[in-house]
Amino acid sequence: MRNGVTIGQAAAFVGVTVKTVRHYHKLGLVEEPERDGSGYRRYGSAELLRLVQARTLAAAGVPLAEIGSLLDADATLFAAALADVARQLTERIEELTARRDTLYRLADGDRALLPDRAVALLEQMSGHGFSADEVAATREGWVLAKALVPEGFDDYLAHFEHALEDTRLVALTRRAAEAVFWEPDDPRIAELATAAADHYLANPALLRTVTGLQARTEAAARYTLIAHHGEERTPAAARLAALFEAELRAAGIHIPRPDPH
Repeated sequence: MRNGVTIGQAAAFVGVTVKTVRHYHKLGLVEEPERDGSGYRRYGSAELLRLVQARTLAAAGVPLAEIGSLLDADATLFAAALADVARQLTERIEELTARRDTLYRLADGDRALLPDRAVALLEQMSGHGFSADEVAATREGWVLAKALVPEGFDDYLAHFEHALEDTRLVALTRRAAEAVFWEPDDPRIAELATAAADHYLANPALLRTVTGLQARTEAAARYTLIAHHGEERTPAAARLAALFEAELRAAGIHIPRPDPH
């Protein structure tokens, strides 16, 4: 009986395919045995051991390009290399876990793009009488806010939480949403502008929001995009905004006028 086994037997014994064995040969991971007198390559115990080691390292996630040097390394280098591979695998596992969690959140709608705190506030909006369209516009605005001003998003949500607790502000906001569909010369628009200005003047925190949005800075530009996302820019809405700002200016609040360009 000839010593060693054929490539097919070697592959079967080790648990890989013949194609894999040949690929290991091509990469230099396992030396190709010499042919015997009958013209066949015979794999002995040394080659089989090397195949098992290469297969085990590959299955553990070690890149094939690094397996050869690992197999030839001394015990210290081998342990250090395995530790590095383990670290890379841990990072990969964390990345895949984060992707899986994102998929779970996608299945839960808003939670893929917004934190739980924001989702809870959106649910509260419905309870305060805001329409589905208004909630949807707010949701989209918050997705923008989280992307454009991530460092200020928690403060942004805190301001909104306080706003929801301000029943007068909520009522004015609901009224303003209705006003966008009025005729621009409707006398109720001026009344609403005055009522809103009075409330803002009585609440400095609200005023800071208005003046901050009006400032000509990059941050203000981002917040303005967010604040006006999904807003109906009808003639009535434009007049309401103009009258509201005029009331604040008349009270001494500095609000830059629109750039003519």
